[in-house]
Amino acid sequence: MNYLLVLALLALAGLVVVFAGVRARNMHYWLGSYLRRVRPVPRRNMVASTVVYVAVADHYEPYGGKASREVAHRRLQRWVDTYPRIAGEHRDTGGRHPCHTFFYPIEEYDPEVLDALADLTRRGFGDVDVHYHHDNDTAEGLRAALLGFTRTLRERHGLLRDGDTPGEIPYTFVHGNWALDNSRPDGRWCGVDNELAVLTETGCKADFTLPSAPSDTQTGKINSIYFARGCTGKRKSHDTGRDLEVGQWGAPDELLLVQGPLGLNWRRRKLGLIPKIENAEISADAPPTAERVPLWFEYAPRIRGAERHVFIKLHTHGAEDETLEALLGGGLSNMWTELERNFRDRNGYELRYVSCWEMYIQIRALAQRQAD
Repeated sequence: MNYLLVLALLALAGLVVVFAGVRARNMHYWLGSYLRRVRPVPRRNMVASTVVYVAVADHYEPYGGKASREVAHRRLQRWVDTYPRIAGEHRDTGGRHPCHTFFYPIEEYDPEVLDALADLTRRGFGDVDVHYHHDNDTAEGLRAALLGFTRTLRERHGLLRDGDTPGEIPYTFVHGNWALDNSRPDGRWCGVDNELAVLTETGCKADFTLPSAPSDTQTGKINSIYFARGCTGKRKSHDTGRDLEVGQWGAPDELLLVQGPLGLNWRRRKLGLIPKIENAEISADAPPTAERVPLWFEYAPRIRGAERHVFIKLHTHGAEDETLEALLGGGLSNMWTELERNFRDRNGYELRYVSCWEMYIQIRALAQRQAD
């Protein structure tokens, strides 16, 4: 057989394997956006540094896996005892230690757990926001659950914050099972086609669910900070949206979505061909190794007109036992050390540890001012 023909057949076989892997990992939802990506070129500024904001969105489920109260409280106590100690050993450019965002599930309400998280918040080591798992729900049911929970967090636990209008309690959100705006193809784990509208009506200022890859809830839009508007009778309205630009803040019925980094890690390949997915997860199965930090920076979203500001939003399920031990047993400390080495200790960079709410506030402030 002709040598070139053999090479061509081998190449074709490789492509078949790669694209079979793509389909198996639901990469067809977002791979086109990844291949078309264009990174905005920042304006030349010989004085200003590149500012890197880092937040961790923890889908914090102490009762996950149908855990008992005893197990849930043991998981909580590990965080309460360990996190302040290890976070207190690290500082960003401004001298602040890391701040962990606990997105707490409505359906797992436990006043003792939330009182403990509120204490971490008052001490500057954490923040609490809203997380919800629901199924076959309605807009009315969702609205009642969100308003009731945010009021409880504010009035009973001193969490969240006061809004700009009387009675408003603003919050940020992550969706359980990744199914924001009823985005699963089978309609499970949500049920509310116009969920984005309910979120904005109840005080949600930003969603931090994405990326959800390799889930089939992943949007085609990736590595973006953008506004999406709910549409009655349509699910997954946030599959597309309007990229945030300096001077073009959103309308009251638009929801801001802040995505974490998503792309391919070509340094780690299965069978030497198929690259691993970099989806900003930190866990026992996806430890925050040094090689991932530059990828987070490369894929992290920017705001058009303020491109020297880089927003790295990571996510975890920090109450799961294996991940809990992996993160608190050295994973977080190693990650912070690498972030500090890359962005605090290098000329031309500034590192900022923020909560997810603080990341939203910084994004809003940048978008409402003149381009830099």
